[in-house]
Amino acid sequence: MTLKQITVALIGAGNRGLAYTDNMQSLGDEYFKVTAVCDPDEKVRNVIKDKHSIQEEMCFESYDEFFDMGKVADAVIIATMDDLHLDPALKAIELGYDILLEKPVCPNAEDCVKIANAAKEKGVKILVCHVLRYTPFFSMIKNIIEEGKLGKVQAIHHIECVGNLHQAHSFVRGNWHNSKKSSCMILQKCCHDLDIIQYLTDDKCKKISSFGSLSYFKEENAPEGAPMRCTDGCPHADTCIYNAIEIYVKNPLNLWYKGAATKGIKYSDEEMIEFLKTSDYGRCVYHSDNDVVDRQVVNMEFENGAVATLSMNAFNHAGRFIRVMGTMGEIYGDMNANTIEYFDFVSRKTVTYDLKSEEFSSFYDKLAGHGGGDMGIVKTLHKYLTGEIDEKNLSEIGVSVENHLLSFAAEKARLEDRVINMDEYKKELGLK
Repeated sequence: MTLKQITVALIGAGNRGLAYTDNMQSLGDEYFKVTAVCDPDEKVRNVIKDKHSIQEEMCFESYDEFFDMGKVADAVIIATMDDLHLDPALKAIELGYDILLEKPVCPNAEDCVKIANAAKEKGVKILVCHVLRYTPFFSMIKNIIEEGKLGKVQAIHHIECVGNLHQAHSFVRGNWHNSKKSSCMILQKCCHDLDIIQYLTDDKCKKISSFGSLSYFKEENAPEGAPMRCTDGCPHADTCIYNAIEIYVKNPLNLWYKGAATKGIKYSDEEMIEFLKTSDYGRCVYHSDNDVVDRQVVNMEFENGAVATLSMNAFNHAGRFIRVMGTMGEIYGDMNANTIEYFDFVSRKTVTYDLKSEEFSSFYDKLAGHGGGDMGIVKTLHKYLTGEIDEKNLSEIGVSVENHLLSFAAEKARLEDRVINMDEYKKELGLK
């Protein structure tokens, strides 16, 4: 079979844009060819340019310059910051581009709906990057459910362990530390998880409630004498687990954090220390302007009677864990270990699926980049855009907006301390 090459323009050359284009390059030019890049930062723009041998005239500081050329590729990746999705998405749709759109779609419900409606009217395909759907881990859980082994799903308990260092990096110091500059935590970090819960229940949520707050990473918990920056001679540097110099310079185990902070640009230790003196990544975690929660729970009831809970918190090593309970069996999954245990009520026996084992090595992609989800969504995108598969079980824009509404409703429930009826909430937004 001859493969159709999809040409792609990248809008937003940060960490997520880099991840998707790296995976496209790993597949080979017969699948994808990155032909243009748009980013205001010349250094990160040049990282993509050099990796993909993009011509100088196809490298743009502004996406407006790119769109002024008309339609010059098959698809675009939009991986800008959350509040910068709407404008490029609408311009891409108008020109007829198919889109791989980083989640969250937009920081508010109204703009999410605008993009979905525009895509439907124009007939373009938008795949939203809920990459967990495309991991071996959640694909296997979905298969077990669809095979009927659990009977009717009754309840789901899902735990998103952000990890204390990841919380400090991304949600205290990093791009998503302030909801006014990006989006609320339950949308930014957990629209992944709400998507998975709705995917596995295969139904619409009826009611939702939520509780949580910012409890620890704030001024009142700063140790005495802690300065505004870790580079300002903190007296607690030797004992503080959030010492930015230790995390981004000294500890070789934290290379991911260093690379994420610099957007893939390689710095020497001396250059990194200078970087920390002026960037948000050098700020004391107790003296930042972060306002997103560091733990939150969401409770849901679905139209088919199933119930679900999502628990997200920062105070752990990191990982995702899930328990799905049905009338005929139960699943327990540990995404860190990439193992799934299925308990059969009839035989009273447990079957363990180890996704790292030889048994699954030929079927699944390497377990990297969101547990294989980054490569999984890139492969799925090619099949979707070439017509090899339809939108069934995909995170296309219509499905994604439904899941985003859960995030917005959960945050509303948390702030207003009440249970939200989803039908009434949609009516408030002018939706059916």
